[in-house]
Amino acid sequence: MTGSSTRGIKTVLHPVSDLATAKAVYATLLGVPPQTDESYYVGFEAEGQHIGLVPDGGPQGMTSPVAYWHVPDIAAKLAEVTAAGATVKEPAHDVGGGRLVATVTDPDGNVLGLLQDR
Repeated sequence: MTGSSTRGIKTVLHPVSDLATAKAVYATLLGVPPQTDESYYVGFEAEGQHIGLVPDGGPQGMTSPVAYWHVPDIAAKLAEVTAAGATVKEPAHDVGGGRLVATVTDPDGNVLGLLQDR
């Protein structure tokens, strides 16, 4: 291991079929209005967590929530987890503002997200 530890799960994305209704439910649950409110994504910041709503699973075709582990070096962590048996589902790519994300599947098919802020 290279010592590129995680900083914990701080981001969870949820695929939703009805963005308006989901936005109302999550705003009520979290007690805060969305910080990002677009037709393609609604994001909330609450208690150090980022909760995102992705209409129809977005271009990545999400079918269930994905928890994103924040890491200091996404390339190193991808190398470590794939060497340990994970499979890359979505390679690391910039989603704006210098934020890099990637997803892998564990041997049982569970999707794990990795996120690096530059």
